[in-house]
Order: sequence, then C-alpha cells, then structure tokens
Amino acid sequence: MPKTPGEKKAYKAGITKGKTLVDEGLPGWFGTFADMMTLLFAFFVLLAAISTIDPVKLQEMADGMGKSVGSKIKKESQAMSLSDIKKAVKKMIEEMKVDSESGETPVDVTTGPKGVTIGISSDISFGSGSAKTKPQIVDILTKIVPTIEKSYFQVAVEGHTDNEKLPEKLQEKYPTNWELSSARASAVVRELIKLGVNPIRLEAVGYGEFAPRDKASHELVTNEVILKYNTTVQQKARNRRVEITFLAPNYSRPGGGESETKSSEKT
Repeated sequence: MPKTPGEKKAYKAGITKGKTLVDEGLPGWFGTFADMMTLLFAFFVLLAAISTIDPVKLQEMADGMGKSVGSKIKKESQAMSLSDIKKAVKKMIEEMKVDSESGETPVDVTTGPKGVTIGISSDISFGSGSAKTKPQIVDILTKIVPTIEKSYFQVAVEGHTDNEKLPEKLQEKYPTNWELSSARASAVVRELIKLGVNPIRLEAVGYGEFAPRDKASHELVTNEVILKYNTTVQQKARNRRVEITFLAPNYSRPGGGESETKSSEKT
C-alpha cells in the first residue's frame, strides 16, 4: 500500500522507527569478516590439495562414525579392511610381547597412504650378508598368513638395508645393497608361498639403503638424508629390516588383486 505524503515526510524527518533503528547498507566489520572467511577457505583448500590421505585412518574414522549412528553391519564373509588388518596385526604384536621375556618385539605396524605396513627387524630374519631366512621370521610369517588369506589386498614384501658397504667377500654374490635387499625380499616371498599364500598376490621389492626407516614423508632422498638416518648404530639397526605392506588399492600393481586371484582359481 503506497505511503501518504504525510507518512513520507515523517519518515524523512526521523519520526518513524524505521529511520532511527535501521542503517542503510551492511555494517563496516562485515567486509573484513568476509575477507577472513575467504582466506580461511582458500587455506584449507590448499591444505587438502597438498596433503596425502591415509586410507587406514580414513577407514577407521568411517567405522567410528558408522558405529556412532548404528549403521555399520558386519558380515562373516566380508573380507578384512585395512583398519581390520591393522587391528589384527596389533593384537598379534601384543601377544608376542606377552610371550617375550623382555616384553619387546622386533615387529611393529605403521599406516600411511601406501597401506598397512608390518616392519620386521632384519637382524632376527637373516644372518649378516645373507638372504637365508632364520626360523624366527618363519614363525612371524606363519602368524601373518591368516590375515593375508582373510583380506584381498596385494602384499608387497620390501627389503631394506643400512648404508654400510658390503665386505669384498660378499660382493661377488651381492655387488651392492640393491641385490642383497632384493634377495631378502624374494626369500620372504618364497616362504609365504610355502605357507600357502597365492603368489599372484605377492611382490618382492628391494630398496637398498635408499628408504631410511625414520625419514619424514616430505624429505627427498639425497646422500645427506641417507647419512642423516645412518649416523648411529641404532639407526642402522632400524634401517636393516623387511617390511610387509598390505597395499591400498591405488598402490596395487595393475592386474593384481582379488579379480586376478579369482580368475586364476577358475582356470
């Protein structure tokens, strides 16, 4: 309904409430607040772009959210997820600690974008300069096999060494740490196959001294970095290891995994 000339005059004179209570336009602080929100949004987008996603932690978060809303359904026939594998390995390690006189175990479990990794000290796995497996690592592999069989992920066996040069008497067989680490990884793969693991799901990789255990993910591998993480006897011992990794799907080799395994069983 249009205003009368008297109402318009009263409004302009400030007599009505609308003139005294409402300011024209947005308050002055609103522009600063909007700029801050825009900058924060850009900052978090940048963080998401440069970050690497840990699929195991993502699965654990999803499982936790599912439990909180009562939507997680567990089936007996369901293959183990990466988070299930992590729990199973942790349980195995705890049992090994109980059986150990010192309360320590040469096995640990870590997670990352690559998947779930079981680290096994090379000192209890192989003799110095040798790729022949010791009984201790066979016992550990026997405990890991059921977890491999209940999952569908590709399994990478990775051999690592410290930066010490091999003695001349061993260089005829293993010219460098590349050959030694690869031979040790292959030896573990052979043991897993003997224990009944389908060889299609396995891969052996040797890294030599070029993947120090404590290297941060953002550090590039250089001679300086290799020396940095091979300074002490303890660091060298940590680097001499075998790692068994349940690979996240984006890290699995082309053609491997569940589908290839099933096709091979049919032939």
